[in-house]
Amino acid sequence: MERPPIITLDGPAGSGKSTTAREVARRLGFRHLDSGALYRALTFALLSAGIREEEWPLLPQEAFDRFRIWLRPSGPRFQVLLGDRLLEEELRTPEVTARVSPLSALPAVRAWLLEAQRQAGREGALVADGRDMGTVVFPDAEVKIFLTADLKERAFRRFLERQDRRPSEEELEEEARNIRERDERDSSRSVAPLKKAEGAMEVDTSDLTFEAQVGVIINHVKVLTRG
Repeated sequence: MERPPIITLDGPAGSGKSTTAREVARRLGFRHLDSGALYRALTFALLSAGIREEEWPLLPQEAFDRFRIWLRPSGPRFQVLLGDRLLEEELRTPEVTARVSPLSALPAVRAWLLEAQRQAGREGALVADGRDMGTVVFPDAEVKIFLTADLKERAFRRFLERQDRRPSEEELEEEARNIRERDERDSSRSVAPLKKAEGAMEVDTSDLTFEAQVGVIINHVKVLTRG
């Protein structure tokens, strides 16, 4: 192998992609790419510029050139910047979270952000997570993983991540409904739909501990890249 491998982790919301990818990257000494952060950055930029949400589908690809969104290597990860401004908490606000999924379904948006993602993997040694990493962004990745989990378990994880407490039954049902709707949008969109990449290993994390799911992936990487 001429360069270290690229590893992709795709899957629906709440399947554990980002936390798992981050830990896999750490253990391998690779860099982690959270592709969703780029879509969140563009969502934040559009909101900050006062461009109305109903106008977003009408914008041509070149309209986004006004926003200098870029990735800066920083230790084991990439920082996301808008011009000279480092974006961190801004990416996780409720306003951004509520709008990032519809934005990410727009063909012009996906085309505009594609090159930034591919540049992050030009030297390999990358663990990239998202929804189309193994199908569109890095179709030639050496290792492809598709994480999934039971809907109720994913809803529980997502709520706990946001609220830092256990949800009530009603809150869990609402979270599950929101995730189901996002799954349907992501799987049915015309451009880069969420799906398992050809050759990807599927890992159901419903009943796995975090340590176990990381271990499964690390072992798979070693098998595919040894020698």
